[in-house]
Amino acid sequence: MKTVNTFVAAACAVLVSGAAFADEISKDAVIAAQKVWGEGIVAIATAHKEGGDYQDLAKQHIENLYAYDKAQVMFKPTLAAETPFRSDFDGALSYFIGTDGSEDKGFAIKGWTNVRWENNGVYTSDDTAMAMGHYFFTGPDGTETKVEYSFGYILDDDGELKINLHHSSLPYAPQ
Repeated sequence: MKTVNTFVAAACAVLVSGAAFADEISKDAVIAAQKVWGEGIVAIATAHKEGGDYQDLAKQHIENLYAYDKAQVMFKPTLAAETPFRSDFDGALSYFIGTDGSEDKGFAIKGWTNVRWENNGVYTSDDTAMAMGHYFFTGPDGTETKVEYSFGYILDDDGELKINLHHSSLPYAPQ
């Protein structure tokens, strides 16, 4: 499927050009990783809409971008209350594509058409980095959903940039 191949090629390109075999993480590598993450969410949504293999695409997204196979990952998704923390691959996958009988309805299959990032700050130090700000998810009707995020990154043993912290939440709304 074209969507899958495009996403995999983009993920590989950022890993090779942005961070692969590097000894330290650059701000540009973090920004490139954010772009690939957003493109991956859109690719999963598109594959779901078109009847493609969105489940495999979501698995690739997590395998390529998160450090579950190398380190502890602290993941607090936006729309999770019953199981607020996703410390393993299966928990992340459930959040992204949904699981019957759970709170997970499939965040990545909601029809997103774009993800736009506004970093409040990006901090890098050798083989770790952190970024915080807002990302905006464009829905099928063109409206944007603003979400607050903090992401942490590490370099794995192969020098590839991986997410080891992902926390996101909807902005505070006074009552």
